[in-house]
Amino acid sequence: MEFELTASMMCANYGNLEKEVRDLETGGIDSFHIDIMDGRYVPNFAMSLNDMRYIASATKKPLDVHLMIEHPNNHIGLFLHNLRPGDTVYIHPEAEYHPSTTLQKIIDAKMIPGIAINPGTSVETVMEMLRIVKKVLVMSVNPGSAGQMYLPYVGHKFTKLLAMKQEMDFELYWDGACSADKILEYAPKGVKGFVLGTTLLFGKGRPYGETIQNIRNLKF
Repeated sequence: MEFELTASMMCANYGNLEKEVRDLETGGIDSFHIDIMDGRYVPNFAMSLNDMRYIASATKKPLDVHLMIEHPNNHIGLFLHNLRPGDTVYIHPEAEYHPSTTLQKIIDAKMIPGIAINPGTSVETVMEMLRIVKKVLVMSVNPGSAGQMYLPYVGHKFTKLLAMKQEMDFELYWDGACSADKILEYAPKGVKGFVLGTTLLFGKGRPYGETIQNIRNLKF
């Protein structure tokens, strides 16, 4: 079964980021997930514009940029200028007065437009945007930090979105507390990709390539 795996780079070893990117790329990761946090929309600071710019220069793999910032429209040009056509940019609809305007700028820059849906955000409140975006990133934990516990009620949200994705032409992605059992359950249902952080990929004392291959060899 084919599904995408993306590395949550806020969990990487910043003592040698060049090696982290190279080892993940050699190990077979599909893309690099870049969490940008401003300390306002979420109670944490994470990766920066410079981190994103460096990773974009260090790999030819796609980037998935997750903007956990207030009013992304005010700064979207800075990010788009340092990305490449085909990279993905996710925004949180609650963080913007007019999210469709920001999404259109992403589209005009030839990036892939996406929205990220928090655990407390209902599908009904983002219905119109589902017809605009190509990717929907469902947060299975509250945004802002790694290593959180999975929130079981999010499973109902996946069920709703999976029933809509073909009609509205978007793909569904999982972010947060992504364990092997979640991939085993949701990849066959139609979830396209999974963001890998400390639950499966980072801090395990094993080569990234071995871990990634083990995930791809899961018995469905």
